[in-house]
Amino acid sequence: MKDESKVIREQFPRSQNREHSVPLYLTSSFIFDDAEQCRAVFANEEEGIIYSRYSNPNTSEFIQKVCALEGAEAGLAFASGMAAVFASFAALLKSGDHIVSSRAIFGSTHQLFTQLFSRWGITHTYVDAAKPEDWEKAIQENTKMIFLETPSNPGLELVDLEWLGSFKKKYPHIILNIDNCFATPYLQKPIKYGFDLVSHSATKYMDGQGRVLGGVVVGKKELIDEMLFFIRHTGPAMSAFNAWLLSKSLETLPLRMDRHCSNALTIAELLEKQPEVEVVRYPFLPSHPQYALAKKQMKQGGGVITFVLKGGYEQAQRFMNSLEMILITSNLGDSRTIVTHPASTTHSKLTEQERVNLGILPGSIRISIGLEAVEDIEDDILQALKKSN
Repeated sequence: MKDESKVIREQFPRSQNREHSVPLYLTSSFIFDDAEQCRAVFANEEEGIIYSRYSNPNTSEFIQKVCALEGAEAGLAFASGMAAVFASFAALLKSGDHIVSSRAIFGSTHQLFTQLFSRWGITHTYVDAAKPEDWEKAIQENTKMIFLETPSNPGLELVDLEWLGSFKKKYPHIILNIDNCFATPYLQKPIKYGFDLVSHSATKYMDGQGRVLGGVVVGKKELIDEMLFFIRHTGPAMSAFNAWLLSKSLETLPLRMDRHCSNALTIAELLEKQPEVEVVRYPFLPSHPQYALAKKQMKQGGGVITFVLKGGYEQAQRFMNSLEMILITSNLGDSRTIVTHPASTTHSKLTEQERVNLGILPGSIRISIGLEAVEDIEDDILQALKKSN
């Protein structure tokens, strides 16, 4: 089936009540028929749900849908996107291991590498996403994982997934781990290129309306099984309610992404024509330095645009304060168009030079394009640009 059908038809088995839509399973634990069944399920001799910290019918259905979209063997749900990203490292790495990562990553992931993992003896090397020779040079004897985001947050840099999948064949012991949040599994499917793990902040496009937190990691079953031990004993479980809501939201993901992408391309083209704007980054703009790569590995360009105002920080602040319909918040992937100033928010913990290396300038604005009529988004941006001069 096509993605649009898979995400609707994938459903947890119906109960004896023959419900059309899977109900909420607001229960902490599950009952066994007898003591022997209880023993067998705990011993993994018989399949069964034990406790909602481990699994729940609602989280199971959500995971099944993401696996169907990504083409993954198995998966795990988490309380937030960062819990998912953290677990994809912490469950699989040990002291002495080394990570090779693209330099362009989310601010909190950068903090994991630089502030937390260093305490545990896990080291990292950053590389420029667009330079294959840098990836090769960064590999060490103790390299256990390669991590990346593509498109990156907020610079929208891309990594060639096909090349990296081929590169990994030289190092079969290295885990290829990707944050696919910006693209969603509707626009980009890393597993088909040979990636082992794919993580998402479900808080973003999978929810799509800014309501709940959630995260998910899908990929090879052997790695997911290894991660399962970690989450059982550390407890980053997704709530049944959030899983139920996210599972239903996924049914409209393809429809929503089509609108996000069409609106975003229109707005990106509009921004390129404005004299106040120095540069616009959007993967499906011909001016994007990796436009050909974006067209090759993405179905559409996504819903996020990053642009730089010529007047720097002061103009960026005036622009944001002049918006009337568009909201200021650090989230993205919402039905509503929203903006943030990465240098002073999501990436404020980076040094100024680190931000410059990622293309995050004082005048940089990240805008997540929503589902409103594109004419209304255009009008608000144009009037705010005019006021910010």
